[in-house]
Amino acid sequence: MYFGVNLLGLAQQPRDQDMQERFGELLEWVHAVRDAGYDHFTMGQHYLTAPFQQFQPVPLLARLIPETGSMRMYSTLIVPLQNPVELAESWASLDVLSGGRVGMCLALGYRDEEYAAFGVDPKTRLRRQRDTIETLRRLWTEDDVTAEGLNFRLEKQTVTLRPVQKPHPPIWIAANADAAVVRAAQWGLKWNINPHATHETVARQVQLYKDAWREAGHEGDPTFPISREVFCAETREDAVRLAFPYLGQKYAAYGSWGQDKQLPGDESFQIPLEELAGDRFIIGDPDDCAREIARYRDLGIDRMHLRTNWPGMPLETALTGMRLFAREVAPRFREGAAA
Repeated sequence: MYFGVNLLGLAQQPRDQDMQERFGELLEWVHAVRDAGYDHFTMGQHYLTAPFQQFQPVPLLARLIPETGSMRMYSTLIVPLQNPVELAESWASLDVLSGGRVGMCLALGYRDEEYAAFGVDPKTRLRRQRDTIETLRRLWTEDDVTAEGLNFRLEKQTVTLRPVQKPHPPIWIAANADAAVVRAAQWGLKWNINPHATHETVARQVQLYKDAWREAGHEGDPTFPISREVFCAETREDAVRLAFPYLGQKYAAYGSWGQDKQLPGDESFQIPLEELAGDRFIIGDPDDCAREIARYRDLGIDRMHLRTNWPGMPLETALTGMRLFAREVAPRFREGAAA
């Protein structure tokens, strides 16, 4: 398995924080993650994020390229708000500048205020997603592209700056609903599993994806990247004590944004955090974390993004947990490990 770390906890901060100061901490965090031997990092995208403030992916990733060694860099993007020409040009630029180390995860988004700010009718988001992805892939692999969507029109146009990675950087699909998981499989794109669903839901949807993958005629056995809320400490009691105050604040915001309503079934984040964490978060000592991760590995998960640092958490607390995981948990799942 490959392990990476999400930048959420420093790229997104409460509004009263000094973001110049927190950027200095973000650089320290990235250096520490790199030096601890992680394979990649991920970040997300949102706009109008009250009560938080947040860096946007393209400028942040460009700044981090020289800080990241050989780590790969991935970001989620809200695809109905994007133009395929802008995506093709900007991300080809990032791929060239990084030596072929970037990838993207394309999400539908779910917040009405974001759609409204960009003049996007939420009812059109599926069409925009399909049109943007299809056109983006063509712009990276073809010349003289003719295509039309709700927010673009191309007549025999060519993006001349091409990515280092061939045929193009990895494109993952962020999906919560069953129908979205099936679409990702039909398109032959990896499904990046969200951090919010329970293991039971993940297992069911993995099988749904595999069935749709085979029915679409794709070859090979698919594997999956996944995000999980993870915090490792010397004891489970310490892990809960250190992580829960910041996890609780984050999931209260998710509840106010309606993130829970995007999950299949009748999910709610308006429940006690201990109950919410059950079968969903990986919080505990190294053995606890390893047992939980093994359950996901057995589903075909080969890349896990740890969300192990949440807005407001002291940097030293996050560093201690991240380093303990790298030292005591990750080696059990490396190639040739006995776990």
